[in-house]
Amino acid sequence: MNDIICPNCNKVFKVDESGFADLLKQVRDHEFEEEISTRLALAEREKMNAVQLAEANLKNQLQEALVKKDSEIIQLKAEKAMELQNLLSKKESELLEMKAKIDNAELEKKLIVTEATLNIERERDELANELKNKEMEKQLLEISLKEQYKTALQAKDELIKLKDEEIALRRDLKQKLSTKMVGETLEQHCEIEFNKLRATAFPKAYFEKDNDARHGSKGDYIYLEKDEAGNEIVSIMFEMKNENDDTVNKKRNEDFLKELDKDRNEKKCEYAVLVSTLEADNELYNSGIVDMSHRYSKMYVVRPQFFIPIITLLRNAAMTALEYKAELAIVKNQHIDITHFEDKIEAFKKGFAYNYDLASRKFQTAIEEIDKTIIHLQKTKDALLSSDNNLRLANQKAEELTIKKLTYGNPTMKVKFDEMNRDSENQ
Repeated sequence: MNDIICPNCNKVFKVDESGFADLLKQVRDHEFEEEISTRLALAEREKMNAVQLAEANLKNQLQEALVKKDSEIIQLKAEKAMELQNLLSKKESELLEMKAKIDNAELEKKLIVTEATLNIERERDELANELKNKEMEKQLLEISLKEQYKTALQAKDELIKLKDEEIALRRDLKQKLSTKMVGETLEQHCEIEFNKLRATAFPKAYFEKDNDARHGSKGDYIYLEKDEAGNEIVSIMFEMKNENDDTVNKKRNEDFLKELDKDRNEKKCEYAVLVSTLEADNELYNSGIVDMSHRYSKMYVVRPQFFIPIITLLRNAAMTALEYKAELAIVKNQHIDITHFEDKIEAFKKGFAYNYDLASRKFQTAIEEIDKTIIHLQKTKDALLSSDNNLRLANQKAEELTIKKLTYGNPTMKVKFDEMNRDSENQ
């Protein structure tokens, strides 16, 4: 137990250990709180003093900074005032310089305007003279065009008239010809073409109609040529086929090949040639000389314009082959090695094929040139027919040429022409 004396009444109290500890704790807690309160109050006062001191220091620093800034502002104002004064002086100098340049430019402008006015007046006079010349040229051109048009029109009418007469003549001729006569016309054409060259190109050749019909049929013509010794050079059986444009039952070239091959074999001719105008739109037959050996041996189909060329090609090939045959005979007689003969034969075949191809292409080129000429003549005819409209348009454009159109979009020239017109009226 512990004794505790009251400080007010001096009375003694008995307190056990636990109670004493509680009382001691209470006393200590109370003292601690008072100590804490005291220290907090002291810290608060110190804080307030520090804040007041800091505020005072900050005010002093701000005051010093404001004074410094005022000094800097005053200094900057003085410097700016000086710079502005210098800039103002510089600008005034530049302004005076620009005024001087403007005065000079005004003077130059007046000189340029004066010179340009003189040039424009000179150009106006030149243009007026040129306009008079153009008007005269227009009149001369109009007269010339009319004369050319008149001449071209007369030539066009003559050309059209000639073409119309030719067309009418051919149409009338075809209408009058019978089927037999049409065929005979082609035969006569070929015979005439051959006879033109008989004396110069084929002096020793036989070219006559085939009149031997003992085997039931015959060809139209047989070409036969022999050398001085009587050896046959080349023989050709010809068949000529032609028909009217308005024939209803159109024939084909192949319809006659079998019979022609039969006639060739019966008359013992080496080659067979069909001269034909049938199948006029067939590009195969229009391309030149057509080799039909894949159907019948040594058979060709040609258009009438290739009648003489096919004879020439076959004859020249036969002449070359005859030379080789003669050489072969000599070689055999002399017991000379003839192994090179096959090479010559092969060279001959290649040469013949080359010459044939070259001739065929040249014939085709000639046909194309003829077609181009026909197209050109047709274009010329169309141009002549349309020349009337072109001349009318040219005359219309010449008549519509006026000073108003020449000066359109050019106000300077318009003013000058107006002044020129006024001067003319005043005079």
